[in-house]
Amino acid sequence: MTLTQKCIAEFIGTFWLTFGGCGSAVLAAGVADVGIGWLGVAFAFGLTVLTMAYTIGHISGCHLNPAVSVGLLVGKRFPASELLPYIIVQVVGAIAAAGVLYVIASGTEGFSLQDGFAANGYGEHSPGKYSMVAGLVSEIVLTFFFLFIIMGATDKRAPSGFAPLAIGLGLTLIHLVGIPVTNLSVNPARSTGPALMVGGWALSQLWLFWVAPMIGAALAGIVYSLCFPEPRGKGD
Repeated sequence: MTLTQKCIAEFIGTFWLTFGGCGSAVLAAGVADVGIGWLGVAFAFGLTVLTMAYTIGHISGCHLNPAVSVGLLVGKRFPASELLPYIIVQVVGAIAAAGVLYVIASGTEGFSLQDGFAANGYGEHSPGKYSMVAGLVSEIVLTFFFLFIIMGATDKRAPSGFAPLAIGLGLTLIHLVGIPVTNLSVNPARSTGPALMVGGWALSQLWLFWVAPMIGAALAGIVYSLCFPEPRGKGD
């Protein structure tokens, strides 16, 4: 696949992740009597990754996340020459999805960006009012395990064909843990889209949702590649 084809796939995939995941939170989570709640939102995020992993995994690797790209680079699974293009199209895809979601969500009476628009936050803007430190630690730890799952599930020694299931379900579990703390990011692109729509506090807190996932993913790439290196050849 050419880099252009990979970037198109990453744009579409990250759009789907942001639109599907954040869309479920904005449009469906709080609907009276039939709302899907946090459990539904967690599954929505997991399903976006699962479906796209089967759809574009063979094209771009289905990163959909700057932190995943960085973690795979550190883990020696991804070339440095493609890192910046991947991150750019991932962020643009997430922003485009947030824009489309805003057009849809604002079509009903009573909509307000002040309700959060699925933006990530800590302190006053955390669903459970968790502190900045709690948010930072949770995002690092949960991104670490998300990338660790990706590294293991896509290892050449792992059973073939099941990686999307492990990764999608892993992201679901991570959301079940992290939504009360920060609305869960583990993905700087996913955080950037809604933050740009909300502005103000969401933009001022956006740094955490870039820094923490990058740290967590890089640590996972280091740990997995050092502890469980893939054999280089028959003689290894």
